[in-house]
Amino acid sequence: MPTLLLPPGIDLDGMHAARERIAHHVVPTPLARLRAGTVPPGKGDVARGIADVPVNDARLRHDVLLKLESLQVSGSFKARGAVNKVLSLPPEVAKRGLVTASGGNHGLAVAYAGRVVDVPTTVYLPSRTSPAKAAKIEGWGARVVRAGDVWDDAHAAALAHAERDGLTYVHPFADPAVVCGQATIALEVLERAPEVDLFVVAIGGGGLVSGVAAAAKLLRPELRIIGVEPEGAPTLLESVRANEVIELAEIRTAAGTLAPRRSDALNLAIIRATVESIVLVSDDEMRAAARFLLSEIGIGAELSGAAALAALLANRIDLGSAKNPCALVCGAGSDALP
Repeated sequence: MPTLLLPPGIDLDGMHAARERIAHHVVPTPLARLRAGTVPPGKGDVARGIADVPVNDARLRHDVLLKLESLQVSGSFKARGAVNKVLSLPPEVAKRGLVTASGGNHGLAVAYAGRVVDVPTTVYLPSRTSPAKAAKIEGWGARVVRAGDVWDDAHAAALAHAERDGLTYVHPFADPAVVCGQATIALEVLERAPEVDLFVVAIGGGGLVSGVAAAAKLLRPELRIIGVEPEGAPTLLESVRANEVIELAEIRTAAGTLAPRRSDALNLAIIRATVESIVLVSDDEMRAAARFLLSEIGIGAELSGAAALAALLANRIDLGSAKNPCALVCGAGSDALP
């Protein structure tokens, strides 16, 4: 087996340290197994705290474990990376203030992390971020600034603000501390369900898949990881194909939290080393998966939160020999509603 080469700071020591650091500020989210049919006698997983949900739907061709990060504090996995980054800062640095840019979920997470350490926080959002999400960010005490049409525009404005005022910019994906925070998801899954042999993970900028894939491969080199992007924002797929970070000319998806025009060399390097393939799903397929989650297990997910399951329901993924796939439901929302 070739040696896994990862960027500096992406290692199991950092991931386990992140888990300890954030333990009192985030929650270990639940696991649910969608059963394609009835639960076989004696096969329930109640003893391990895994809820079995029998599903009578032809789209579900195989049992699937779901990691419900939609039930994480702030509504998504992003709290893990943001809290780890902020708690890693020297107190005198953090107290000067935090700045970030977000499609919504990362902004919520940084606002929450700012509340945890009681420091001023400013979140730059693109114009397409919903007013409801902006209001939730403000509810955690952060100041919201609108800038541009997409995340990349907000990112540029937030960086300029941080540099001008000497504040800490909390990057949503291109930071080892953030990646190690997101990696704690894989640590939790493999501790509770060591039989998992395939992770299916949505990709925006690449922080989530970088953390999950790096942790999974460091712990279990044979474990497979498949990434999922929107058809209208194939940022990492195009970058992997080109073997360099590509900036998309335009974004054509309503899944705003999966829609940066550009990722980063850090995430691309991790993804190239750990992710088997990246598949694309349509907005309609993500919306159908969100409706599936709401109707079958009562979980409200946004488009990005349902993307991994959408790839499975739409038969975009060749499971191969995988017997125990795990899909991440990574963000809460109301995209299942008309």
